[in-house]
Amino acid sequence: MSPFTPAGATSPEATEVPTPPLVHVEDLVVVLGHGRSARTVLDHVDLTVERGGVHGLVGESGSGKSTLAKALVGVHRPASGRISLGGIPLPRRGMRGRRAAGLPRVQLVPQDPWSSLDPRRTVAETIAEAVDPVRARVAPARARISALLEQVRLDADAADRYPHQFSGGQRQRIAVARALAGDPDLLVADEITSALDLTTQAEILDLLADLRARLGLTMLFISHDLAVVREISDEVTVLLHGRVVERGPTESVFARPSDGYTRRLLAADPGSPGFSLEAGPV
Repeated sequence: MSPFTPAGATSPEATEVPTPPLVHVEDLVVVLGHGRSARTVLDHVDLTVERGGVHGLVGESGSGKSTLAKALVGVHRPASGRISLGGIPLPRRGMRGRRAAGLPRVQLVPQDPWSSLDPRRTVAETIAEAVDPVRARVAPARARISALLEQVRLDADAADRYPHQFSGGQRQRIAVARALAGDPDLLVADEITSALDLTTQAEILDLLADLRARLGLTMLFISHDLAVVREISDEVTVLLHGRVVERGPTESVFARPSDGYTRRLLAADPGSPGFSLEAGPV
């Protein structure tokens, strides 16, 4: 206690409450389907994403990565367990419940921007809807739309073009701009580099790093590409059949994986330090 603190009083340092992580998932179970077709996709999953950090989520197809992303944005409701954003439990009442609870904003950038962008709408119309979902008018949002396009390194004249007039990498930038229009606290990037060539992948990763530095964005970065995850993530969680098999600082997991499945993933990935031509299938 400071010598200037009155007797019996508590110093500010002693009463300061730690800031909760932006994302805290505890014992999460998600079941999809009904009756005999019901299956448990996430099985008692724990996950923590610290503010300002990038958390990588890896695993083969069908491991539950995208299901977890959709649970965070409210598409899938948990069968049990708990999701907290900024220390506030996620309500079960959908987006209206989120707004009423004052939750941090979460935006999802999907794997395939082609299917998520309306081909009948210009880029400006798409982003205007994200800026103001109620009125969705381009004219009053024109300056904001131009600024968002500039943030993702697209020219302002892209606003009046249609999705088919862009390359895959450019459409992914548009999807990122649309997500940024909602001023997110958390950006969930779901396999957003998987369909891109190596050069375009590097450009998107550089863009995300720049956005993180300039905007203070927190990200959950989902990918099956371990080399990409290692490049961008501070922490990593490994999923197998809907269960967490390993988690920790990215470099520690890559250098000293403790689970056999993680070791097999690394051995099968050409971009990883543990790659081996003799490795069997994952």
